[in-house]
Amino acid sequence: MTTTLDAVDIDDESTPSVLEVSDLRVWFDTPRGMVRAVDGVTLDVQAGRTLGVVGESGSGKSVLSRAVMNILAPSAVIQPRSRIEIEGRDTASLSKAQARDLWGSRVAMVFQDPMTSLTPVLTIGHQLTETLRRHMNLSKADALTRAEELLTWVGIPDPRKRLKQYPHNMSGGMRQRVVIALALACSPRLLIADEPTTALDVTVQHQVLNLLARLQNENGMATILITHDLGVVAGRTDEIAVMYAGRIVEQAPTNALFTEMRHPYTQALLRSIPRVSDPSHTRLQAIPGRPPSVIDPAPGCAFAARCLHARPRCLVETPALMPTNGINDRHRHACFFPVGTPSGDQALADNVREGRSAAGLPVDERNVL
Repeated sequence: MTTTLDAVDIDDESTPSVLEVSDLRVWFDTPRGMVRAVDGVTLDVQAGRTLGVVGESGSGKSVLSRAVMNILAPSAVIQPRSRIEIEGRDTASLSKAQARDLWGSRVAMVFQDPMTSLTPVLTIGHQLTETLRRHMNLSKADALTRAEELLTWVGIPDPRKRLKQYPHNMSGGMRQRVVIALALACSPRLLIADEPTTALDVTVQHQVLNLLARLQNENGMATILITHDLGVVAGRTDEIAVMYAGRIVEQAPTNALFTEMRHPYTQALLRSIPRVSDPSHTRLQAIPGRPPSVIDPAPGCAFAARCLHARPRCLVETPALMPTNGINDRHRHACFFPVGTPSGDQALADNVREGRSAAGLPVDERNVL
């Protein structure tokens, strides 16, 4: 079975980007006002590389992925300056009919819940062959053969039998493997995995993530892995973008993000992860407060109300996403008082001395360790 794409040198910075997103702004018109779900996101992904997108629920991760796929709700409005290009083709302005030609053949998506991603009244074989016949013009017999090969490829035993079954006949892990096979059936250049392990237990999570990594390595496709868990993207991505309130607040190569994080929100996310080395009954370090409303947001940094580093400037100015160590640095952050810098250390020390941040959040020695 032919399942691989042309080989690419993933370490070559001159490799063209499969996906380029520039100043993407996706707003939703609601009775309460304009919801700025994605508000000025810029990123790119090269062939053979994986970008992790992390953040709390409501940070804009899934809206970003749906904008790339061009499957937004009718109430969504993509602002005029926004640009989304897949292999140089502008997709933001495609009609639904044009977008259908793009889905599967050039870009594909693995959704959170495999049970709702698959049609419950159609067999697995019907759903796989429909995609293959639509995009690859295969005969029914050839499509069935290809579907059986795909199920074998993703590690499903007895594939011929599975083709005749319905989604409810399979376990959650098996269904997610079917969804992955469906997404990769036509060898897309870009795969978006939107929290693909959320509904799975830890063992199956590990298997599915390993499967995605293996298939990407064989195909050389670009991948976006969306999750709320930094532990999922550690060691499985080349770069990570941290989103908060519709914006990227830090983006860096994976190793740099974990060893030299600069944004207080990234630090808070890492601190909230339970550690096996902690004593029993250790309290989890939750991020104080709640994510802000993205309906007509107020001036200033969106994270200021929950940030231990927040100073008066953070309440009136919105920090831009800037390179950390020079103009060509891939590590960028949006913070006036970054973690691990003299200005950040001084801001934290001032807040400890005053007993609270500029936004009124209590700050003492106990919650800064």
